[in-house]
Amino acid sequence: MSGRARLALTAAAATLMTSCALLPLVSPMTWLFQAAFLVAVQTGVGAAARRVPLARPLTVAAQALVTLLMLTLVFARGHAIAGLIPGPDTFRYFADLLRQGSDDISQYAIPAPLSDGIRLMVIGGVLIVGLLVDTLAVTFRSAAPAGLPLLALYSVAAGLSDGPSDWLWFLVAAAGYLMLLLAEGRDRLSQWGRVFGGASRTPGGQESGALAPVRTGRRIGFAVLSVALFVPFVMPSIQSGLLDGTGNGVGVGNGNGGTISAVNPLVSLRDSLNVDEDRQVLSVRSSGADISDLYLRIVSLDDFDGTTWKPAQRHITAVPNTFPTPAGLGGDVRRAAVRTTISAADWYAQDWLPMPYPPSGVKVAGTWRYEPVGMTLVGDHGQNTRGETYEVTSLDVQPTADQLAASPEPSAAMRKDYTKVPASLPPVVAQTAREVTAGSANHYEQAVKLQDYFAVNGGFQYDTQVQIGRGEGAIANFLKERRGFCVHFSFAMAAMARTLGIPARVAVGFAPGTAQADGSVSVGLKDAHAWPELYFEGVGWTRFEPTPTRGTTPSYTVSDTPGSSVPDETLPSKGTSDAPSASASASESCSPQLRRQDLCASPSAASTVQRGDGGPPWWQPALWALAGLAVLAVPLSPMLYRQRVRARRLGAHDRTPDGVAAHTLAVWQELIDMAWDFGIPPDDSLSPRGTADRFVRLGRLDPVAAASVHRVAEAVEQVLYAPRPRLTGGLSDDVRRVAAALNGTVGVSTRLRALFAPRSAARVLWAVSAGWIRLRERAAALRPSPRRPSEQQG
Repeated sequence: MSGRARLALTAAAATLMTSCALLPLVSPMTWLFQAAFLVAVQTGVGAAARRVPLARPLTVAAQALVTLLMLTLVFARGHAIAGLIPGPDTFRYFADLLRQGSDDISQYAIPAPLSDGIRLMVIGGVLIVGLLVDTLAVTFRSAAPAGLPLLALYSVAAGLSDGPSDWLWFLVAAAGYLMLLLAEGRDRLSQWGRVFGGASRTPGGQESGALAPVRTGRRIGFAVLSVALFVPFVMPSIQSGLLDGTGNGVGVGNGNGGTISAVNPLVSLRDSLNVDEDRQVLSVRSSGADISDLYLRIVSLDDFDGTTWKPAQRHITAVPNTFPTPAGLGGDVRRAAVRTTISAADWYAQDWLPMPYPPSGVKVAGTWRYEPVGMTLVGDHGQNTRGETYEVTSLDVQPTADQLAASPEPSAAMRKDYTKVPASLPPVVAQTAREVTAGSANHYEQAVKLQDYFAVNGGFQYDTQVQIGRGEGAIANFLKERRGFCVHFSFAMAAMARTLGIPARVAVGFAPGTAQADGSVSVGLKDAHAWPELYFEGVGWTRFEPTPTRGTTPSYTVSDTPGSSVPDETLPSKGTSDAPSASASASESCSPQLRRQDLCASPSAASTVQRGDGGPPWWQPALWALAGLAVLAVPLSPMLYRQRVRARRLGAHDRTPDGVAAHTLAVWQELIDMAWDFGIPPDDSLSPRGTADRFVRLGRLDPVAAASVHRVAEAVEQVLYAPRPRLTGGLSDDVRRVAAALNGTVGVSTRLRALFAPRSAARVLWAVSAGWIRLRERAAALRPSPRRPSEQQG
């Protein structure tokens, strides 16, 4: 097998190894086998075209054409001419598939189901990257820039995935790129031989010019790879990925309908929350007599990692005609059926469907999916609430305090799922919960005392101008500062309830709106709200209201303490003014610091307050900015190195005879390296004059440039051989003139190669190899040699 064929196979292997980073994102993994076959065909076409041989642009065009035919055959046979040749209908179908894939990516959780749209995006992306890598590394013989498309492919996968095995995929991708570099290096060494030779020697004393740079390259590669794996463990971590707020979802698995993702249930409302006016979001008409308890629930957040609350990943199904009885609701609890008609504003595009809880049925147009555990509806394939009018049948559950107090212990499964708190949670959180609820006879009394602690007697204040802290100590800071808004109060109470063994989660949606003259209820931006839900066996998930002056306190939790400051239940949500407000995310209740961190009414926001900590430490963005610059500098380092060396060689110099002589030799070396960059490798066996003739012949230089080459060669011969050298000026201009001439005689690819991946940058490897050998020789010389026993007799 020829060296170029081996290089092509290595390029294909590097592409597939890097694409393995996409495996955690899509399930099942059958797409990888299909992609591997198509990449193999693409590589084979390139190898055949180069063997003919075809011109480089024609080789790339042939591979691109075969790639398009393969994608047409696999994805759009029914829309192609003769099932293979793409036509206008084919490209329209591709556009529809890509649009569907884009919608699926924004809707489905990780791992997403392998829909046709996602499969086209994944396999097509791998083929495009494979074509770029093969073109750069094999067709144009430049493996270093081929790392850029591989880096792009890996970056997309790494930005979306946050699994524990991400380091493994990085290792696989990096190993593929190193294999590609080593394969190209061996191919070049096999052609140029001792041009890359170092001073290393074999045990027999023979010089081995090719092995030293290869060994050095391996050492450098392994060292860089080790550093890349080690640095992330010692550098500060980034809390989110490329698609923070939409990257993690509601479900995993392959239940009916797949899984739908929407980590931030208010993501479509976030921009609207920042306006100054309280725009109407929903218009509600209810058959219930009391609108003060008309909370519209969007989603529940039941996964707590010590810093944030977010929806757990769960299966979703088709929407049932009649919803099942809510979990834990016993038959002896009083309830009433309520019918609610909800109309969403034309501008309100929410992926989740706001509904009273618990719903027992819903009539809604469009494509929606049902999440059974949270009893929520989520739009599928771009479905949202924009301009929708729908009807929800729900239960107005009316438990008594005695029923809640008599509730038995929750089941082991419920405790396992909803009382988990991370070990990193500060001990003060559980300690405060125990102190606040001391003397309680049951979980109900503990819950009421927690609610009163926040809303009545704990000294907490509703404040939307606080600085938001992040990290595992955020709840402790909130308990210390005692200032925040609904997100902080609900998050903190749910976490403290869990430490007491009470199953708890956080609900996000809208608090009761404002009654209108026509009998409807207007729900505005300022009514966005978050509240805790605690589970009681026999009653089910039960709402509590710890946020002072917001929402309405449930009748089954009203404290009998004299002077209670619990809000009046007959009033809708109230703010610091007479205007209705149940949200901490409206313009006046969301500080600039919160907006920058996407914490306004966000269920995945940090749950507490911290004075003077409006974001990450000042040095963290700077550190990551430097890391980003370093990543960009790696592929550009050969170009930067050559520009620096060229400027030094052709720059100013001493006017003394020694300075002029050194400058002449430096200019000659630059001329040799410049010709090498343009594809004319150096030949140390030739004299300066012979080298000049060779440059003129191979470079097809015009008479003016040829005269410049010979003038530099004559100046070098004067310096090297003349007893009294005749010094020549203007040599730097001669080299620049030759560079301009060479630049005009070569193709675009050669010019780009000379600029971004100059061949003469290999001298860095030579220098490193030579330096390592010298260091070893010096170390060996410093070691004392063992004494031999005397050979004298007697």
